[in-house]
Amino acid sequence: MSWGTELWDQFDNLEKHTQWGIEVLEKYIKFVKERAEIEINYAKQLRNLSKKYQTKKNSKEEEESKYTSCKAFQTTLNEMNDYAGQHEVISENMTSQITAELTRFVQELKQERKSNFHEGRKAQQHIETCWKQLESSKRRFERECKEADRAQQYFERMDADINVTKADVEKARQQAQIRHQMSDDSKGDYSSVLQKFNREQHEHYFSHIPNIFQKLQDMEERRIGRMGESLKTYADIDRQVVPIIGKCLDGITKSAESIDEKQDSQTVIDSFKSGFEPPGDVDFEDFTQSIMKRTVSDNSLSNAKTDGKSEPKISGKSRGKLWPFIKKNKGATPEDFSNLPPEQRRKKLQQKVDEINKEIQKEIDQRDALTKMKDVYTKNPQMGDAASVAQKLIEIGNTIEKLRIEAQKFESWLAEVEGRLPARNDSSRRQSGLYETQNTPTVNNCAQDRESSPDGSYTEDQSQETEVKVTPTEFDDDFDDEETLPTIGTCKALYAFDGENEGTISVTEGEVLSVIEEDKGDGWTRIRRSEEEEGYVPTSYIEVYLDRNAKGAMTYI
Repeated sequence: MSWGTELWDQFDNLEKHTQWGIEVLEKYIKFVKERAEIEINYAKQLRNLSKKYQTKKNSKEEEESKYTSCKAFQTTLNEMNDYAGQHEVISENMTSQITAELTRFVQELKQERKSNFHEGRKAQQHIETCWKQLESSKRRFERECKEADRAQQYFERMDADINVTKADVEKARQQAQIRHQMSDDSKGDYSSVLQKFNREQHEHYFSHIPNIFQKLQDMEERRIGRMGESLKTYADIDRQVVPIIGKCLDGITKSAESIDEKQDSQTVIDSFKSGFEPPGDVDFEDFTQSIMKRTVSDNSLSNAKTDGKSEPKISGKSRGKLWPFIKKNKGATPEDFSNLPPEQRRKKLQQKVDEINKEIQKEIDQRDALTKMKDVYTKNPQMGDAASVAQKLIEIGNTIEKLRIEAQKFESWLAEVEGRLPARNDSSRRQSGLYETQNTPTVNNCAQDRESSPDGSYTEDQSQETEVKVTPTEFDDDFDDEETLPTIGTCKALYAFDGENEGTISVTEGEVLSVIEEDKGDGWTRIRRSEEEEGYVPTSYIEVYLDRNAKGAMTYI
């Protein structure tokens, strides 16, 4: 099966066919190039999409990343980023292994095809030239034969004519002989040219053309084979990344399986648990007793004033003093995180202790390394100055001491908070028995609890305030002042406190003050400096000395 044998007369068709084959290969190259562009654009879009939904630093999303569902989503985004990378690999491999290689191959094919067909045209021109020479020799031979025949016939006519002279006859005979000689010469020339043409024609159709067509056939078969190999490479490039893409998908599946809804629910509890106890029942207040007292009293005005002290007026102003420390502080966060609910405060303090301990360990490791370096310098002074290392060791020692003092401070606050965090089954710490014995309305405590929102913020509930407000009467003047709470102990200020927020009181270090309401688990103690000055201070800032008698007299609800 050879083009040179079977298609010896199809030069033009083979020229068109080989050109079409190269165009097919170029079309395939263009297809692969566009596929590579699609892959790189797809990878770019995937990366941008993954980046768009990545957790941003210093944002609320970073805090949310502690949930297993959010972690799984972040893992999915990371896997999609790797997934995009594999499409970039596909694009790069298709460009280098197919597009670039085939482009060079096509250029070689074009050059080879041009050379072969140029050689073929030369062979065709040569055989056409030989054919023209043969035709020319043949026509000359034919013409000489006709001229010789005419000369012979003229000689015979002259020889038969008695009226013609002998000289004329001889001249005609000589002319006929010349024509016969010329005819014989042209015959020999024609025979020689014919033999030469036959040899050239045989060489052309059985040697030159078959060789040229065989080269074209080999070229075309290489083109077809190369395209087949390229198609296989096209598939292999995709197949090579399938295992990695499979791992990316497996990673997404694994992250999905790692989602634990119970753990996320517990995380919500850990994030927002305040540590406060739910509010207790609201006691019934019988306001008819004060009316009865006013009725039976001879001096109703003075008695009303006297009795009124046991039932202080509940106003917006007094309610504002209940839990001022729960209000969202727009200023700087206290160092001991006393503005936070107990549970959240414990977490922050524990985190701070862990951070300081890590810094201490880092400094210790650095000190140990410098100590070894100092020993080496001491034994080998030429290697370095031990004095410079000693100075650095002193600085590190001072840093470690400062960090330890800092750690002790936060550990003491942490121990203080943890000492109050165990669950309290009763509401004894919510209200002192002294309030009850003096008929202090328990609605204060209820309002206090209700005003504290679950996230630890403090809100003013106007509707509640309206409900508990005493209806204005002619005796309102009797309730202008709240009852003065009794002293239950003393305290000494360990640190200075500014008391800038509403309901707090400023103290100086070493100052001794009266305690009128102990810490109820929220990190604050109510104290009094004088009859007009009282408020809350952080419990961690004072040392409390409770009066045991007063405390023993307290009755818990």
